[in-house]
Amino acid sequence: MNRRSFLKTTAFSVAGASLPWYGCSRTSSSEPLFKISLAQWSLHRRLKNQNGEEPLDNLDFAKTARSFGIEGLEYVNQFFYDKARDQAYLKEMIARADGEGSTSLIIMVDREGQIGDPDEAKRAETVENHVKWLEAAVTLGCHSIRVNAASKGTFEEQQKLAADGLRKLCEKGDEMGINVIVENHGGLSSNGKWLTGVMDLVDHPRCGTLPDFGNFLIDRNKIEWYDIYQGVEELMPYAKAVSAKSYDWGVSSDPNVTIDTRPDRKSEIDFKRVMQIVLDHDYHGYVGIEYEGSKHSEMEGIALTKAALERVREELSS
Repeated sequence: MNRRSFLKTTAFSVAGASLPWYGCSRTSSSEPLFKISLAQWSLHRRLKNQNGEEPLDNLDFAKTARSFGIEGLEYVNQFFYDKARDQAYLKEMIARADGEGSTSLIIMVDREGQIGDPDEAKRAETVENHVKWLEAAVTLGCHSIRVNAASKGTFEEQQKLAADGLRKLCEKGDEMGINVIVENHGGLSSNGKWLTGVMDLVDHPRCGTLPDFGNFLIDRNKIEWYDIYQGVEELMPYAKAVSAKSYDWGVSSDPNVTIDTRPDRKSEIDFKRVMQIVLDHDYHGYVGIEYEGSKHSEMEGIALTKAALERVREELSS
C-alpha cells in the first residue's frame, strides 16, 4: 500500500466515514480518468468587480460553474469572509448548489494568520481562526479546507513550526470529519521537498496537499522558481485535491500548453505532461480549473482550460 492509499484508508477509520470519500480513485474503468471542478478564484475579477469584468455575486458561483457543465465547486473564503458562521447565508449557498446539482468540495482559506508563526500564541490563534472554516466546510458538505503553510525562520525551523500548527488544526478537523490540505502557495511551500517534509512531520491522515500546477514561485524578488513537474511529482503522494492553474492559451503551438506571459514570469505548463504525472499516482478525483491569465476574459479562460483538460483526458484515455 502506497502512502496516499494509506492516508485514504485511515481517513475513513479516523473520521468514522462521516463524509463520503471524495473520489480520488476510480471504482470502474467506465468512470472518467478524472473529474473537472471549478476553483472560485478563476472568477476573482468578476467577484471583486475589477478590470471591467461583469460583476458576480458569490451566491451565483454554482450557477456560473454549471453554465460550463461543471458540478464540482471549490470556494474561496475571501468572497464570503464575514459569513463563516452565518447559518442563513451558508444555507442559501447550499440551496444554490443543490439547485444546480453541484458538489461542494473545498474552501480555500486565506487571511487567517500564519499556521507556522514562530510565536506560539499567534500560531495557536491562527489555528483557532481556521476553526470557523472547518465548521463552514461541514455545513456546506466540503471534504477539506485549503490552508497556507506560511512561517518564518530557517528551512528546518519553518518545517517544524508549520507542522506543529497543521497537526493541531488537523486534530480539530478530525473531530468534524474535515481534511486540512496545503497548497504550494509561495515561499517555502512552493518547494516540493520542504512541503513533503512538512507532511511527514505532521503525520496525520487528515493532512494532505493540493498540488497547484503554477504556484512554484519561491521568491518573487529573486524570481526563484521550483521545477513544476518535479514539484507536482513530489506532492502527489499526499494529494487530496489537484489545482489546474492556467494562464494564456494559444500562445504556444501546442494546444495543451498554457503560458504566463507576464514579463517577470514567462512560465509555461504542459497540461498533458503534468496530468500524466497526476494519473501516474493513481489520482482520479477532481481537478480544479484555476484560470489566472490576462489574454482572455475569465469566462473565456475557464472555457479554454476546461477544453484543454477534456482534450488531455481523451488523449490519455486512449
